Amino acid sequence: MDRKVLLVTGGAGFIGSNFVLEGVRRGHKVVNLDALTYAGNLDNLASIEGNPAHLFVRGSILDGALISSLLTAHQPDAIVHFAAESHVDRSIVGPAAFVQTNVTGTFTLLDAALQHWRSLPVIKRDTFRFHHVSTDEVYGSLGPHEPAFHEETPYRPNSPYAASKAASDHLVRAYFHTYGLPVVTTNCSNNYGPYQFPEKLIPLMIHNAVEGKALPVYGDGQNVRDWLYVADHCDAIFTVIERGRLGETYNIGGLNEQKNLDVVNILCTILDELCAQGAPHSRLITFVKDRPGHDRRYAIDCTKLQSELGWVPKESFRSGIRKTVEWYLENAKWVEKVVSGQYRDWIGENYGSRT
Repeated sequence: MDRKVLLVTGGAGFIGSNFVLEGVRRGHKVVNLDALTYAGNLDNLASIEGNPAHLFVRGSILDGALISSLLTAHQPDAIVHFAAESHVDRSIVGPAAFVQTNVTGTFTLLDAALQHWRSLPVIKRDTFRFHHVSTDEVYGSLGPHEPAFHEETPYRPNSPYAASKAASDHLVRAYFHTYGLPVVTTNCSNNYGPYQFPEKLIPLMIHNAVEGKALPVYGDGQNVRDWLYVADHCDAIFTVIERGRLGETYNIGGLNEQKNLDVVNILCTILDELCAQGAPHSRLITFVKDRPGHDRRYAIDCTKLQSELGWVPKESFRSGIRKTVEWYLENAKWVEKVVSGQYRDWIGENYGSRT
């Protein structure tokens, strides 16, 4: 991809910061807009502090005037939209924030992007892109033998989070079909890797295991997810920005279906090897009451992305999960800084009543 100017929303979060780091590494200029809520962390970007290829702006995607000013000032070649409330459990406790950020925020961003795009000279309009990053959770739940989600799978969201992301997907589609805004959407499976906030399954289990705390597994632990290493996800997004067809959706999967309980046991085995103190870590596994509306299985069919654009994930689950455990063990200070009092309050609120 030629050097581009990218406006990235949510670029201090987990996937967003990995994308920003990779974008700068590839030689692009990145304007990074993030509100720095609990999941946003500038420490994720410490390695590019002071780099002129990265400009951080603290602000919200609900601020249309700010977005318009950034578009005018920096004339980006693409908007890459990661900013979202993304944790299912938090959406169950407080859905309003998810509607506000994921629906109203996406609308605000789309509207500013449309006005900017219309102001561009024709040659710039032809190359401009609005890339919307979404999730496989919009498709609902699969049975154990049902075929994987594909781009034509009907939407059946089962949580407030999934419903808010489905709404944002529909808005993005509508801005393409109604106004011609050059959009592409990607729906990805569960991500894992460096800089993931430790409320999500994999970093939570690593952190708790190292601390000698219980490893809370919902229900019977047989819920299935397709796991995508975050670097592979970022690579797929760059591929779609460069060569994806306008108005299209591309599903991004890791081709790694795993039961939650199996994931936890794999983590325990790796930790037994790398952090022998406390072994066997599997003794810490504790089954807790399942969360409401817990989808049983997700699986992604990414044939379209593979056949049209030639993308395939580089990491297997075994290679990616080992890299992830090693990163968290090597970055204990990062973990300690993000595990604040607010985080501890949330863990107590979410898991305390389930034990």
